[in-house]
Amino acid sequence: MNWRGTLIALAVVLPLILLFRVGMHRDPRAIPSPLPGRPAPDFALRRMDADTAAGTLPTDTSLVRLEELRGRVVVLNFWASWCLACRDEHAALSAVAEAYRDRGVVFYGVLYNDTPESARRWIEEMGGQSYETLLDPGARTAIDYGLYGVPETFLIDRSGRVAAKQIGPVTEARLSARLDSLLAAAPAEATP
Repeated sequence: MNWRGTLIALAVVLPLILLFRVGMHRDPRAIPSPLPGRPAPDFALRRMDADTAAGTLPTDTSLVRLEELRGRVVVLNFWASWCLACRDEHAALSAVAEAYRDRGVVFYGVLYNDTPESARRWIEEMGGQSYETLLDPGARTAIDYGLYGVPETFLIDRSGRVAAKQIGPVTEARLSARLDSLLAAAPAEATP
């Protein structure tokens, strides 16, 4: 019996078996994000339907600033009109946004790599939307949030920290459960 050959074979095969075993128990869609538990990246984004002429600077009323939303739970949903999965979640997002409107939760869609004209047509085709869409020129906010693609949804707690990140379409039940949990939590003091 050749012990050296057996040991070499074991040294090669055992790590492969362990790698496959670990890999079989992981969700391939689970992409870890460093944001949950950390302060949400700040932004100042223009409302899609704000009355600003092309080439002019946005006014204070046309901008949404995250820092001004402290004390409220914020849902940021990155989407695009060309995104098929965004169609799957649109009705759920609109229904939950409507249901939580008077409970201290604010919803915003953030348009990702798309045009306002396409977005308006898409919203009309989908039967409307119960929350505002914000424009992210150059996808700077998407980059700050570590976006992998659309749709992605971020829940920001009352203190301005990212509480959760959902990659892919959200469901009404899951989003409502997460929002109920955030609303039930005692308001945390804002920490830098």
